[in-house]
Amino acid sequence: MIAAAAAFLAGGINSVAGGGTLISFPALVWLGLPSITANATSTVAIWPGSLGSIWGFRSEFGRAPSRLKWVSISSLIGGGLGAILLRSTPASLFVRLVPFLILFATALFIVEAPIQKKLRERSGTNGIGMSAALILTLFVAIYGGYFGAGMSIMMLSVLGILGMTDILQRNALTSLFSLCVNGIAAILFISLGMVDWHYVLPMAIAAVVGGYGAAGLARRAGRVVVRRFVIVVGLAVSLILLVRLF
Repeated sequence: MIAAAAAFLAGGINSVAGGGTLISFPALVWLGLPSITANATSTVAIWPGSLGSIWGFRSEFGRAPSRLKWVSISSLIGGGLGAILLRSTPASLFVRLVPFLILFATALFIVEAPIQKKLRERSGTNGIGMSAALILTLFVAIYGGYFGAGMSIMMLSVLGILGMTDILQRNALTSLFSLCVNGIAAILFISLGMVDWHYVLPMAIAAVVGGYGAAGLARRAGRVVVRRFVIVVGLAVSLILLVRLF
C-alpha cells in the first residue's frame, strides 16, 4: 500500500516536473530494500507511468516538433549506459553529486529564456542544433539511467534551450524521453536480477494512473502554474537531498 501510494505520487510528479524518484526510492528503502535494489525496482515500477503521461499529453505530443522526437535515440543509449554504470561502480560519490545536479538543472530551467534569446541573437535560429541536442540529452539520459531524480527537469531545460517555448509540449516530449531512458534501464536491471518483483505490479498500475491524471491537471492549471511548479519541485528535491547528505 505504501509502495503503491508512493508510485502514484511519483507518476504524477514525473508527468509534470520530474523528481518522482525522490518519493518512490525512499519509500522502498523504508520498506527494507537495499538502496541499489530499491533504485532498480523503482525504475522498473515507475516506468509505465510515462505511458500514462504520454497519453495524457497526446494532443501536445502531436504538435511537438518532429525533429526533436529523434532525441529518443540518445535517450535509449544514455539510459543503457547509466544503468550499466549503476551496476558496475560504487554509488556513493554520485549520490553526493545528485542534489547539486538537480539544483543546476533547476537553475538552468529558471534562466533558460535569456539563454534561448541569446542563442537566437547569435545564430538567427530558435535554438541549438540537433548534434548538440543529442549530446546534451545523452548526458542527461546517462544520469537518468543511473539514478533519475530530476532527470525530467534537466530534459525540460534542454528542450527550452533547443527553442521550445510551450511547457506542455516539453512535458509531452520529456515523457517520451523518460519512457526510453527508464525502459532500457529497466530491461538491464531485470536481466541483471536487480529487481524485487514483490512491489512492481501495484506500483506500476499506480504510476500509470498518477501520470495520466497529472497530465490533465497540468493542462487545466495552465503553463505559468506548471512552470512555477517545476521550479518549486526542483528546489525542494535538491534541498531535501542536501539535508540528507549533511
